Parts: sequence; structure tokens; C-alpha cells
Amino acid sequence: MTETSARRRAPGMSPERRREMIVAATVPLLMEHGAGVSTLQIAQAAGIGEATVFRAFTDKDELLDACVAAVLRNDQVLAELDSVPLGQPLADRLAEAAATLRAYLDRMGVVIGAVHSAGRRAERRAPAAGRPAPGESGSGGSAAGESSAAGESSAAGESSAAGRTAGRPAPDGHLAGAREEAAERTRQAIMRLLEPDRASLRLPVDQLTDIFLGLLVPGRGIPGGPHVPTETLVDVFLHGVVAGEA
Repeated sequence: MTETSARRRAPGMSPERRREMIVAATVPLLMEHGAGVSTLQIAQAAGIGEATVFRAFTDKDELLDACVAAVLRNDQVLAELDSVPLGQPLADRLAEAAATLRAYLDRMGVVIGAVHSAGRRAERRAPAAGRPAPGESGSGGSAAGESSAAGESSAAGESSAAGRTAGRPAPDGHLAGAREEAAERTRQAIMRLLEPDRASLRLPVDQLTDIFLGLLVPGRGIPGGPHVPTETLVDVFLHGVVAGEA
């Protein structure tokens, strides 16, 4: 068997697993080259023949949609948040959480920004929970704008892959439910990190969680959302969140 034929013969795996493998090879290429990356480059990175790409995906647009869905998933992010030791000081816990979420959002923003800049239709992509679809946030399609618009909730929504089969976008109704689940799962992960210090906090854990995520992800709008009084935000800004500390 020649080297070429070996490369062109995709390893034995299920269709779903093959799509995941192709997407995994494509995402880094999107981050490096943008949406102009060729299917030949993708095939070479995945160690398969170019024809295999089109057996797994109808066209390149479908592959790009699957890549966006992949970077929106947050299973790994939630696992990293859940692994933060609760025995660490509160500041260290939150710093680690912030770094984890920022890295995720940056990666997501680059990929979504690259796909958006190539003229992809915004309605085919999964917007973040309660946020405008990419391209509607006034960000001009920049990676930073996409990352902010996606927010923390996009991390979780697509993680369950509910309503999504064969790497194809799920119906809007399913995405809406997934996005709601996304916001709540991320929120619960941050609440877990605050819980050990509940007695020393000046505000309820759930309220501080919303403020923390609002500060971390500017695209969410006012930190904490409209249900957090402005006076509370000013108080936190001036006096902090831990009792007895300025």
C-alpha cells in the first residue's frame, strides 16, 4: 500500500466519530488561517483524503457550522471549573475560573469571527443565551466582539449536543433550550467556587456570581443584569465583596 493510499483511506470509525475528528483538525486551522483554509489543508491535517471530508460533510459550509458548534461546547470548560480546588483562597479560585473562561471565550471568538468574516449566514450559527446572533451585536464581526456576544452561557449550551445530530445545526427551539442550560451550568460552576466563603461575603452568592460573570464578559451588558440594583454595583465597586475589606 502506498503512502498516498494509506492517507486517503480514513481509519475505521463511526461516521459521528469521523466528523468529530475532522472538526478537531479544522478548528486550529481556522484559528491560524481563517475561513479561507482549504479542504485539502483540512484533509492533510486530519490524515485523510479530501474526498473523506465531503463524505462526512455535505459541503464546507456544513463543516464550518460544525466547527462553530464545537467551539461553543463547554464540557471541558465546566470540567476545568469543577476541578478548581475549593481549599484554595477565594481570590485564587476566582482567578483560575476567570482564566479558564477567558481562554475559552478567546478561542471561541477567533473561530466565530473567522467564519463570520467569510460571509457566513448568522442565522446558521448558534448565538449565546439571550444574546444577539454573531454580526448583530455591533462588533463589526471582530473576534473580540464575537467573544463578548457569546458570553459565558455559550460555553454550556451546545455541550449536551441536544438537538444536534451528525454535526448539523439543531433547530432553533432546541438551541434555545440548550442556551438556557448553558447559562445555568456555567452559573452553577461559579457559585460552587464562591460557596465555601458564603459567610464572609457581603452579598448573596447568586448575586455575586452574576456580577462576576458580568464583569468578566462585557457582552452580557450591565454586570449582574437588570435585576441587580445599580446601588449594589456601586457598593461592590467601592467596598468589595468580602466583609471587612475595603
